[in-house]
Amino acid sequence: MSDPDAPKLIIDDDWKSSAQAEKEKLAAAEKDQAEQAAQAGPGGIPEQIGFKELISLFATQALMYLGAIPDQSGRAMVSLEVAKLNIDLLGVVQEKTKGNLSTEEQEMIDGTVNELRMQFVEVTKAVAKAAQDGTLEQMSMDPNAPTPGPASDLSI
Repeated sequence: MSDPDAPKLIIDDDWKSSAQAEKEKLAAAEKDQAEQAAQAGPGGIPEQIGFKELISLFATQALMYLGAIPDQSGRAMVSLEVAKLNIDLLGVVQEKTKGNLSTEEQEMIDGTVNELRMQFVEVTKAVAKAAQDGTLEQMSMDPNAPTPGPASDLSI
């Protein structure tokens, strides 16, 4: 017989299903990554460059200058003008390709442009708040230069 005072084991089925869904999601991501690696030529560059890679190029550049991707030193850099330029270029591609894309491509560019625009607004607000609080550090292109860089090239 079991001891009535012993702790009871309760299994949360929601947790199990969440963990399984996450595991499947990771497996799918690994599979996609393996397929991309298989398609890549020398140096990790895909042999066939297409629309998805173009969108990824602009999105990655925008994210880098929104501070989402750190530089080589591990610091996040914000350059609102450069980020806006890349987002605007994606907007031009979106406008010029309207009606000429597959459903998947259209959803990809629409989602990417919308998400980047929302992040741009959030980062702009955060930069303004940091400037107001005095917690903003301006960076120069030359690390040995004694004068600060443009106000839009910021490290947060």
